[in-house]
Amino acid sequence: MNFHSIAQRLPAGVAGDENAQRGAVRTRRRRFTPARIGIYCFLIGAALFFLLPLYVMVVTSLKSMDEIRQGGIFALPLDATLAPWRQAWSTVCTGAACEGLRTGFWNSVAIAVPSTVLPILIGAVNGYALSFWRPRFANLLFAVLMAGAFVPVQVMIYPLVRVMALAGVFGSLPAIVLVHLVFGMPMMTLLFRNYYCSVPQELFHAARVDGAGFWRIFLRVMLPMSLPVIVVAAIIQVTGVWNDYILGLVFAGRENLPMTVQLNNVINTTTGTRLYNVNMAATILTALVPLALYFGSGRWFVRGIAAGAVKG
Repeated sequence: MNFHSIAQRLPAGVAGDENAQRGAVRTRRRRFTPARIGIYCFLIGAALFFLLPLYVMVVTSLKSMDEIRQGGIFALPLDATLAPWRQAWSTVCTGAACEGLRTGFWNSVAIAVPSTVLPILIGAVNGYALSFWRPRFANLLFAVLMAGAFVPVQVMIYPLVRVMALAGVFGSLPAIVLVHLVFGMPMMTLLFRNYYCSVPQELFHAARVDGAGFWRIFLRVMLPMSLPVIVVAAIIQVTGVWNDYILGLVFAGRENLPMTVQLNNVINTTTGTRLYNVNMAATILTALVPLALYFGSGRWFVRGIAAGAVKG
C-alpha cells in the first residue's frame, strides 16, 4: 500500500502533517545538491577574487615600510600604524604641492554635488515628460538622446575643448560640471523614463482631472514617489563622476583637479622612495565615498533597479 492510499484513509489533519513532513524532508535533501554546492563555490570564489586585493590594500596601508620590505604581503601587520593614512591625507606630494589628498577630496566634492543634482533633476523632468505628456516626436527625441550615450567620451573631448575655449569657461569648475551633465543625461533620462512608465496612468489622469498642470503634477505627485530611482541615479552618477579621471584631467583645470588625478600623481611619482603603504592608503581614501554611498543606500538601490525594470 503506497503513501497516497494511506494518506487518504487518515484524518485530514494527520494527512496534512504527513505531507508537511515529506515536504520538509525533500527541502532538506535539496539543500546540498551538486548544483547548489557549485553555485556556492562560485559565489565564494568570486567574493574572494574581489575581496583579496582589498584585504592586501588594507593590511599594507597599516604596515611600516620596514615591515613591508620583509615580505609577507598577506600577513597581518605586526605593529599597525595609521601614519600612512595621515600622510596620504595631509602631507603626501600630489605634484608641486605637498598638501595630501584633502585638496583633491574637496575638489571632487565640489564637482560631484552639482554634477549629480543637475543631471538627476533634468533627467527626472525628461523622463516624466516622455512618460506622461509625450510631446510630438517624443520617441525620436528619446532615440537621439540614447544614441548619444553610445558615443565614446574620447571622441567628444576635442570638440568640447574647442567649444568651451571659445566660450571662455575651459579649465574651470562650470566646465567640468557641464561636461558631466551632458554625458550623464542619457542614463538619467532612461532611468526616470522606465521608472515613470511603471507608475499607473490613472494616477496621472486623476491629477489632470483635479486641474493640476505639468509642474504641479511633477512636484506634488511624481517627485515624492521617486525616492528609490533617485537613489539609484545618485549612486550611478556619483560613482561615475567621483571615479572619473580623463574628464577631470582635461576640463577641470589646475585649481579644480579631482581626487583621482591627484591619486595618479601620488602613485606614479618617479622621485624618492616608493611608499607602498601611503599609496595603498591614498587609494582606499579615494574609493571610500562611492563605497560608503553604496553600502549606506544598497536597499534603496535594489528597490529602484527593480522598479525601473518593470517597463522600458
